[in-house]
Amino acid sequence: MAAGRELCGSREGSAGLWDWNQTWYTNTPRFTWCFESTVIAWIPCAYLWICFPFYYLYLRHKNNGYIRMSHIFKTKMALGFILVILCFSNVFFVLWETSQGIPRAPAFFISPAVVGITMILAMFLTQVERMMGIQSSAILLIYWLLSFMAAVVMFSSKVQHALERGFLEDHFRHVTTYIYASLVLGELVLFCLVDHPPFFSKAVNNPNQCPEASSSFLSKITYWWFSGLVWKGCQQSLGVDDLWPVRKEDSSEEIVAWAEREWKKCHSRNQQKVESATFKKGQKSENGIAEAEETEVLLQSEHSQSRPLLKAFWSMFGTYFLLSTVCLVICDIFLFTIPKLLSLFLEFIEDQEAPSWHGYFYAFTMFLSACLQTLFEQRYMYMCLVLGLRLKTAVTGLVYRKILVMSNASRKTATVGEIVNLVSVDVQKLMDLIIYFNGTWLAPIRIIICFIFLWQLLGPSALTSIAVFLFLLPLNFVITKKRSQFQETQMKHKDERAKLTNAILSDIKVIKLYGWEKTFMEKVLGIRKQELQALKRSQILFSASLASFHSSTFLIAFVMFAVYTLVDNTQVLDAQKAFVSLTLINILNTAHSFLPFSINAAVQAKVSLNRLAAFLNLEELNPESSSINTSDCGELLLQASITVRNGTFCWSKETSPCLRRLDLTVPQGSLLAVVGQVGAGKSSLLSALLGELKKMDGYMTLKGTAAYVPQQAWIQNASVEDNILFGKEMDETWFNRVIDACALQPDLESFPAGQKSEIGEKGINISGGQKQRVNLARAVYQKASIYLLDDPLSAVDAHVGQHIFEHVLGRNGLLKDKTRVLVTHTINILSQVDNIVLLVDGTISEIGSYQELLQRNGAFAEFLHSHITAEEKAGAGFPAIGDTKGTITSRNGPSQEKVFSDNSVKSSATGRETIPVSQHCNTAAATKGRLTKRERTQHGRVNTSIYAAYLKATGLPLCVYIVLLFTCQQAVSFSRGYWLSMWTDDPVQNGTQQHTELRVGVFGALGVIQALGRFASTAAVLLGGVLASHKLFLQLLRNVARSPMIFFEQTPIGNLLNRFSREIDAIDSVIPDKLKSLLGFFFNLLEIYLVIIVATPRAAMAIVPLTVLYAAFQHFYVITSCQLRRIEAASRSPIYSHISETFQGSSVIRAYKDQERFILKNNFLVDENQRICFPGAAADRWLATNLEFLGNGIVLFAALFAAMGRTHLSPGTAGFSISCALQITGVLNWMVRSWTEIENNIVSVERVREYLRTPKEAPWTLNGKLQGQVWLTEGRIEFRNYSLRYRPNLELALKHVNLTIHGQEKIGITGRTGAGKSTLAVGLLRLVEAAEGAILIDGLDIAQLGLHDLRTKITVIPQDPVLFSGSLRMNLDPLNQYTDADIWTALELTQLKNFVADLPDQLEYKCTDQGENLSTGQKQLVCLARALLQKAKILILDEATAAVDLETDLQIQSTLRTQFKDSTVLTIAHRINTVMDCDRILVLENGRIAEFDTLEHLIAQKGLFYRLMEESGLA
Repeated sequence: MAAGRELCGSREGSAGLWDWNQTWYTNTPRFTWCFESTVIAWIPCAYLWICFPFYYLYLRHKNNGYIRMSHIFKTKMALGFILVILCFSNVFFVLWETSQGIPRAPAFFISPAVVGITMILAMFLTQVERMMGIQSSAILLIYWLLSFMAAVVMFSSKVQHALERGFLEDHFRHVTTYIYASLVLGELVLFCLVDHPPFFSKAVNNPNQCPEASSSFLSKITYWWFSGLVWKGCQQSLGVDDLWPVRKEDSSEEIVAWAEREWKKCHSRNQQKVESATFKKGQKSENGIAEAEETEVLLQSEHSQSRPLLKAFWSMFGTYFLLSTVCLVICDIFLFTIPKLLSLFLEFIEDQEAPSWHGYFYAFTMFLSACLQTLFEQRYMYMCLVLGLRLKTAVTGLVYRKILVMSNASRKTATVGEIVNLVSVDVQKLMDLIIYFNGTWLAPIRIIICFIFLWQLLGPSALTSIAVFLFLLPLNFVITKKRSQFQETQMKHKDERAKLTNAILSDIKVIKLYGWEKTFMEKVLGIRKQELQALKRSQILFSASLASFHSSTFLIAFVMFAVYTLVDNTQVLDAQKAFVSLTLINILNTAHSFLPFSINAAVQAKVSLNRLAAFLNLEELNPESSSINTSDCGELLLQASITVRNGTFCWSKETSPCLRRLDLTVPQGSLLAVVGQVGAGKSSLLSALLGELKKMDGYMTLKGTAAYVPQQAWIQNASVEDNILFGKEMDETWFNRVIDACALQPDLESFPAGQKSEIGEKGINISGGQKQRVNLARAVYQKASIYLLDDPLSAVDAHVGQHIFEHVLGRNGLLKDKTRVLVTHTINILSQVDNIVLLVDGTISEIGSYQELLQRNGAFAEFLHSHITAEEKAGAGFPAIGDTKGTITSRNGPSQEKVFSDNSVKSSATGRETIPVSQHCNTAAATKGRLTKRERTQHGRVNTSIYAAYLKATGLPLCVYIVLLFTCQQAVSFSRGYWLSMWTDDPVQNGTQQHTELRVGVFGALGVIQALGRFASTAAVLLGGVLASHKLFLQLLRNVARSPMIFFEQTPIGNLLNRFSREIDAIDSVIPDKLKSLLGFFFNLLEIYLVIIVATPRAAMAIVPLTVLYAAFQHFYVITSCQLRRIEAASRSPIYSHISETFQGSSVIRAYKDQERFILKNNFLVDENQRICFPGAAADRWLATNLEFLGNGIVLFAALFAAMGRTHLSPGTAGFSISCALQITGVLNWMVRSWTEIENNIVSVERVREYLRTPKEAPWTLNGKLQGQVWLTEGRIEFRNYSLRYRPNLELALKHVNLTIHGQEKIGITGRTGAGKSTLAVGLLRLVEAAEGAILIDGLDIAQLGLHDLRTKITVIPQDPVLFSGSLRMNLDPLNQYTDADIWTALELTQLKNFVADLPDQLEYKCTDQGENLSTGQKQLVCLARALLQKAKILILDEATAAVDLETDLQIQSTLRTQFKDSTVLTIAHRINTVMDCDRILVLENGRIAEFDTLEHLIAQKGLFYRLMEESGLA
């Protein structure tokens, strides 16, 4: 006070610095004149001067270019100038007054001077901000806000003064105060606006820039800058182009470069430490101990592997993270002010004497605290999410760059799956940690503060809450443990089901051929039943744990209140104690549930960080191992392209050398062939030349650029053209020459969109020969100077190989002037090469030209000899038989090998949501070139019919029951709160309340009933979900099983598996879980509204408009958010595909020195994904901030109306009303979240039901047909003018076939590839229905039969033997029709009896997936045994003996002859010699019958059949 007197003097009415009676205990509050003139006037000044040094330094560093003088800036400066003049006019006025002898206190002089000088500082900062390109200033906005609040205080006190004493007493100060207040208001408004964008800014001037940077400070903190996108999302469906490009500071280009620098720095420091430690320890001790200690150091480094990575991330993001933590701490401070304010407010309601403005003051302060808490919390979340996205970018970039430099040893330790997991799963764990990490230390602090506050309210009774916690912990632990057991069981069944589904979908053709769909459906449903059983149990336990969690608030309150009132009846439970305690317990509960999450997140992130560090620490390739230099080689070597001197190479440090003491010189422009046995080191030699191997000794130089063709062709998921150009410019003439030379022209003609046709992942839809030729074309197109070719001729036919050799590699080929190193197994071209190197066990055994080596008669001659005899054994003219790997040009022009083959189910085993890779390519051609149908992404809101379908699957009676349960449960909850408010209003007589025992008892009983209601309602929703899931799964399974073959060819297996796994998973657990949350929160909201309206009916006026606003926000958000999520999901898969593609082709990418292009592509894909994730994160913050403001508005009105009506409102009712209202922000927020999750996941129901509308095949069985009569006794087949096409828009595959096959006749069907041999069988089994004409079997039109009736009567032995995982018996007799004796007989006939008898479980022996634990030959024999069991009248053999050795082949043939002598046998032959002993031979050409006669007649005719025999070398 003394200081106040000195500053303010002791004039009357000044009352010193502070006076409670004047400020608080009065109906017209005001501050003392002294307090106003000093403290209040100086608060904004102090704020600005404290911020100034830090802010000024920040501005010096952040230069965005300058802003030109705008009207806004000029007005700001003008108003500022007038304000400074006003302040100093006040100073001069005081000096004038003093000179006139009027005594004035120092405050009169000091305050305006301080304010004026601060205004000058504010103007200076405004100018600096303009020069640095700051469009909207937070620091100055807050300064003007504080100044305005100070001005309002002075203004109101001047007005009061004028009203009391008249205006004329001190008119100069009155006028200046009014002008000052108006000008400060003007400045405040101006600082809320945004200035023009800066000039010469480093930021890219994109018209579609993210609006955040150029929005005002208020818009930034409330996320209103995001509203434009929300509005856009409601009016149209959003595409990637509608979203803003990634901000520069979030882009891969910036972040990954920074991450690489930091990681290298931290990594090298760590390496130095480890090395010095190892060195010191080695010095210290003798050799024996040294070793032990060295391993210790290694173990330490293993442990601290992740430390340098953590340091790198911390140095990048640490400061930003600490800033966000500060926001969270401030948010927590406001969180705890609210219970304190509630306590004061309830005191005010109780104390009828208190001035009424206290109530309004508390209400507004509570509102303000809640709003500030919202702003700080949302800023924290926003900063964490932005940080998470940056971290994701950094990790993906580091991992991707690592893939490109991994050494061979490292590649063995990491698989593609693990790497994709690093950038998907592990990154997510690290992103979660950013949000949850602060919970590990803040949650315990929150809990402690809650206990301290509870102790202040209820004394020692607060300790009982600890006992309740301790009681609930083991209970929840037991439930969780039991539940995880059920979940494990469920997962096990789910995996089994996924495996079986995968097997069924992969081999659906075989299942359809045999008519086994029902059997396999029953198998799947059997597993599904067990899975749902486990899910049901798990859901019931989940309901119990949720009920216990939600009841914990009640339990703690019940125990504390009971102990507090019953132990000592002088202790009275009033409204303040009861409802403030409840608010605190709610905070306690959130903190308590947040803690395990945080700890779990920290543990998981530690594991992920270790995995990531281990991967980044893997050994890298030494860039020096391949030196492409030409110096110091001496004159002699100038002509040589490749020189190796005494080179010794190994794959990794641990292994022994794979190439030893190599001396090799390859002259420029020569063709060198490398030959040798398998494993001699041929491919290793090429890898060594590329620098992929570790060089242990010697030196090696390569002159010029290299191109490399690996043995395993590497194909990108892009158009054929992009695969060949490989980043080079298009040169039409050269491109066409390359295509011709590589024999790709006929293929391109047969592709749907020519060179624009898309090749699937890993080249899934083209043959091996085509892959190899595309690979070769890529190398040739590069025009490199050195070509390293690893056996490119192995995957192509002999005549195609000859063509490629002549046109590409040979003396007149495209590469005749280049240096070529060709690894080959093709003997007949060796005479046409310049030099040959023979490798034996990694050393060069001989080197020289073909003639020289033959004359030497050494190792090479021996090698040649052994190869030629092996070929003779295999049958005459082996290479010309026409291997089916990639026939391209045969005698009659281009072959019809169907590339995007119609009858290959394999054609598309990828279910990615593909994005067109070459955006520039002719779109029409690209769509034509698409093989598989794309995944459809939904747009806009989900149709209500989908919800109806889901509820129908749940069952309407159950839905009604669920709603009733929720209503009752919420009604009990309301009664409990109401009962508590009545209890607290009980009058106090003689220091005690009456009926305490009754109050406690009823309160407890209501709580228990509510807990049971909660359990029942939750369980009902979750079990309803299981019911719905069961029905929808059944629908999906039936629809897929009933689909025709063409459906499986057009639908990627991945799409189908996605429906059976991910979509069904969402329907199983996600939708019911979110539905339960939505219903819970919805009824909770209704209860809160009811409470507020019952307590203060006038609040309804405010609640109605706020609810309408809420509905609007919710509507806008859900539409936009759902669209963003869909786009985001589709943008993730390309990143993973690109990573796996790069991993497989890294050696090719390095050989072509094309790393930079691939890194840029990865950056682009990651940035595209971030471009969608960022608006998604911002949308959540936009919603949360707006909803919490609405919620805070409801709290404000509840409090205001309570304060207005306090005369007739009891404290209990007011406490009940406001403590309910305080929960509303959370409820509103979570309600929209649950709704959005449901909206996002209900799409799964839509996608599962999608196949209801696809075309189905004919019925499996027809009632009335074949009943009682025996059909198919003879086996006579008749084709009448039969034609067939695979798809409506394709040409006929069989054209007007007329032929009759007699019963028991043996027919061979032959012709070139694509002539229609297999199509005949397809038609006979009705895998595709006839286009015209009919097939009659034993006089019955097969179109009139049920599919299963037809297919079970015809036996097929397919080309590729198919087995399913399950017992051997199941594979032989899936329908369980035969006895064990029958099966053993069949096994004996197929030479398998001894093999099966020796197996551990004999017939119950488990076959693995695809029967991988049997050899191909054995699988073929099992398929044969299956056919023998059926003993059908018609047998179709599709080249069934291709995979067995000659001896077995002969046995099989004789078995077939004897066992099927009474059956009609159709043999589809790809090799002519298999049909030589048939009764008649059918020769097809282009889908028509060319010849049909006995063998002798056909040979005599010398027609097409004879030519085929000639080509096979049999004629």
